[in-house]
Amino acid sequence: MNEINKLKELIENSDAIMIGAGAGLSTSAGFNYTGERFEKYFFDFINKYHFKDMYSGGFYEYPSKEEFWAYFSRYIYINRYMNPPYPLYDDIYNLIKDKNYFVITTNVDHCFQKAGFDKNRLFYTQGDYGLFQCSVPCHDKTYDNKDTIVKMLLSQGFVFDGDELIVPDNPRMEVDSDLLPVCPICGEPMTMNLRGDDSFVEDEGWKQAANRYTEFLRNNKDSNLLLLELGVGYNTPAIIKYPFWKMCNEWPHTVYVCINQSEAYAPKEIIDKSIIINGDIRQVIAIYNAKFGNSAIF
Repeated sequence: MNEINKLKELIENSDAIMIGAGAGLSTSAGFNYTGERFEKYFFDFINKYHFKDMYSGGFYEYPSKEEFWAYFSRYIYINRYMNPPYPLYDDIYNLIKDKNYFVITTNVDHCFQKAGFDKNRLFYTQGDYGLFQCSVPCHDKTYDNKDTIVKMLLSQGFVFDGDELIVPDNPRMEVDSDLLPVCPICGEPMTMNLRGDDSFVEDEGWKQAANRYTEFLRNNKDSNLLLLELGVGYNTPAIIKYPFWKMCNEWPHTVYVCINQSEAYAPKEIIDKSIIINGDIRQVIAIYNAKFGNSAIF
């Protein structure tokens, strides 16, 4: 692929790289919300409620908070605290780790930091599965949830092998009532720190990351800046896709690269400054590494 050669040249010659990542990147890394992973960890919920995928279970109105958190403790753990099946994030890190880089992502699974990316170069715009917040919210602080999530899983009969989750034959579909998370300030239920409406908490860490993102762009707008968009769809294009297009159009030394399966596109105004690669990201990076080495996949 000629585009692969161009991508290598751009990565090598860029002064700065801004990665914009969407759900398609984690899907390519193996974080699928249907199929084998879903059936393995949620077979009892599938049998009871006939869910077709993890998302369906996420919107169901459960009869109790204990059952709600039985479902979501599994959902959070396998999508936040376990590694994806394929080391795609590691491979991307190996490509850019020695460059001046920054990452903005709508993903909430923390895969970038687990792969070694500097947390001070990451902006998780839509939240983090690993954080609780007040559901009201009565204040703008978030709370790490791993200890609570682990206790919820243990109360259902799950067993841990390192970070891997061993599924019992007949897991409980409820957590112990004393594990239900409540706000330490107002006593109302806690929820996940995910952007869904205006109750989303932008805590101090979120604000600092937003400022670092803005500062990175300001410092590199006149340099050879590579905008590398990976797996970004059209659910929230105003966060990554549209700003990338605008920057590429207005900043003379900026180049836009889009890698996406079936949705790779650039508008005509920037097509001469763009590389468009229609394909699965993992396969594209595998081809890159087969040609140029430096692979965690092989």
